[in-house]
Amino acid sequence: MNKTTKRLAKKYVISGRVQGVGFRFFVERWAGQLGISGYVKNLWDGTVEVYAIGDAASLEQLKLRLAEGPGAARVSGVRESDENVDKRYVRFMIEG
Repeated sequence: MNKTTKRLAKKYVISGRVQGVGFRFFVERWAGQLGISGYVKNLWDGTVEVYAIGDAASLEQLKLRLAEGPGAARVSGVRESDENVDKRYVRFMIEG
């Protein structure tokens, strides 16, 4: 991603059967391929949260992948919100 590309941040909360099915590793792999920084983590309520920083096209691609999920997952919803870019995230990681 070059310096002139606007970096945006999004938070996605994915619901369905998304814990215990390799979802976080799936997201980490796709984020790496798309050049996205941020994190993925399981939440107490059974959902998965993704905070992603990247350009608009990469974030849209990631959102499409989140809606699919890995083979064992059953995604029932993806909530999206705009966030501020947190410059602390220079790579993508699994939290929690």
